[in-house]
Amino acid sequence: MSYSVGQVAAFAGVTVRTLHHYDKAGLLSPSERSPAGYRLYGEADLVRLQQILFYRELGFPLDEIAAILEGPDVTPLERLRARQRQLSEEIARLQRLAEVAERAIEVQRTGVAMSPQERFEVFGEITFDLSYATEAELKWAESEGRREAMARATAHTKEDWRRLMGEASAWRAELLDAFDEGEPSNGERAMDLAEEHRLHISRWFTSCPPDMHRRIADDFVADPRAFALLVPPSQQRPGLAAYTRRAVHANAARHAGGRADTEEDA
Repeated sequence: MSYSVGQVAAFAGVTVRTLHHYDKAGLLSPSERSPAGYRLYGEADLVRLQQILFYRELGFPLDEIAAILEGPDVTPLERLRARQRQLSEEIARLQRLAEVAERAIEVQRTGVAMSPQERFEVFGEITFDLSYATEAELKWAESEGRREAMARATAHTKEDWRRLMGEASAWRAELLDAFDEGEPSNGERAMDLAEEHRLHISRWFTSCPPDMHRRIADDFVADPRAFALLVPPSQQRPGLAAYTRRAVHANAARHAGGRADTEEDA
């Protein structure tokens, strides 16, 4: 028995346009023609269509479906297993994103409400990039320190944030002075500034041992969005992020009783 394009589209739950696309792509071409020249699908065509729709539902692209149906070196079972792994990884990623969204909702619900003017007064030019915040949440999702930092940040009052940002602003001015005056990144002044920053994190967010501080500082160079939370772009200088990172690493080495493996700045 044979079926027209419209009939197949109706009982397969696809559009005629989709069937035409499959035909044009060489994925599913009707094997019969009516006396009037119309395309007709036979039983074998319907079986093939069912397979195509099955793989499409699993997210396989059309070219990969074609390879599966043409009897490739990789068996359908192997491809299904590979797709299962991909879907499991995607489910895990989406679950983490859902958790990030849930935390963001909680922050919005319980966080300190500020008008735009108040927010500018408190945070100044420091802005929080949502994409960076999301990536950081995923990167440090298993970190107890990250969870503590988020919890404490959520609990801060408006006055807490004023004091916190005031400390950060004063520290930033000292960092810029040290950099502009050519202080070496592994000198006492720069290392003391790095230590102040480490203690600032511990005081306001979470315990920050030197090793954790090094990892935080590595992001200053790896991701401009991270350093922008420390020094707004309008105040940055070429090489400042790397200078700050070297100072943090030098201070961590000082804590460990060793000598910093960092070059002095010219």
